[in-house]
Amino acid sequence: MIIANQFRVPAGCVAHLRRAFSSTSRTLSHDNPLGLPRSGTPPSFRSRRGLPEKRKIRDVKKVVAVSSAKGGVGKSTVAVNLALSFARRGIRTGILDTDIFGPSIPTLLNLSGEPRLDENNCLVPLTNYGLKSMSMGYLLPQTQADSETGEVPMDTTPISWRGLMVTKAMHQLLHSVSWGPLDVLVLDLPPGTGDVQLTINQEIIIDGSVIVTTPQDIALRDAVRGFGMFQRMEVPVLGMVRNMAYFACPNCGHQTRIFSHGEGHGSNCEDHGVVAECKRLGVDFLGDIPLDAQVCEDADRGMPTVVAEESVERSARRQAFLSVAEQVARKIGLEWK
Repeated sequence: MIIANQFRVPAGCVAHLRRAFSSTSRTLSHDNPLGLPRSGTPPSFRSRRGLPEKRKIRDVKKVVAVSSAKGGVGKSTVAVNLALSFARRGIRTGILDTDIFGPSIPTLLNLSGEPRLDENNCLVPLTNYGLKSMSMGYLLPQTQADSETGEVPMDTTPISWRGLMVTKAMHQLLHSVSWGPLDVLVLDLPPGTGDVQLTINQEIIIDGSVIVTTPQDIALRDAVRGFGMFQRMEVPVLGMVRNMAYFACPNCGHQTRIFSHGEGHGSNCEDHGVVAECKRLGVDFLGDIPLDAQVCEDADRGMPTVVAEESVERSARRQAFLSVAEQVARKIGLEWK
């Protein structure tokens, strides 16, 4: 009882979540932070002392984790475009937003609303652009449009949970979602190397990881720490992606390297920075993603670049994401059509 009280969800957050789940009369508790119903036949998990045994996610063939170990480098944008690239090649794909505190996938895929439950009381993913998705953002109360302007304001509801609550919620998102047959599930990991990352590694088998960084050393340093985390967890690192690598002039196509790529060290940029670090760590450099306002606009309006520029011939932005996706697909044994 003392432990339960210590990790109790703040009253305001509980009230919001209870309203969100009122249609199914769900009850929130420390052991059931997402408020999934206890009736029916939910999936059974054998309780055991010590660390849980790693296992595959039901009906999912491959799992790829996309990480940065640092916020603000465009990891979620890369993750969703990677997943959409798979889906556009006929690969049955899902994406799981594992960022409990700052879910981005609902915005990136222009999705909202509470997921329904199947006959086993598992959450049914929401789908857009042929991509299945699940996120904590779908389970939060929906912000109502302003009665005068009709605009939907940004949600101010925080997720103020302690570590154990986050771990329990992550367990439910990993094992209480009815994905159906998937060739690959992309995990959009939160920043850092903490509770969520460790829980995921302890619970499921990850077939490979992709690390996203930007050219600056301050981002690369955290990306290298992320590499160390996967190395300790014995998860294969498929390679690194350098996001916001350059600005391409829309008129002449000339590439301008806005951020430092190692030139400040007084030698060839290939001797320093992301490419050099990949060589040192023994991982593949998967490619550059350009810094482009259009990529940001596509993400903000819920139509990522891979979808938004599908009909555009020779789109450098779209091709950059497709190139990375093709390399990842081949590395984990998926057929790239």
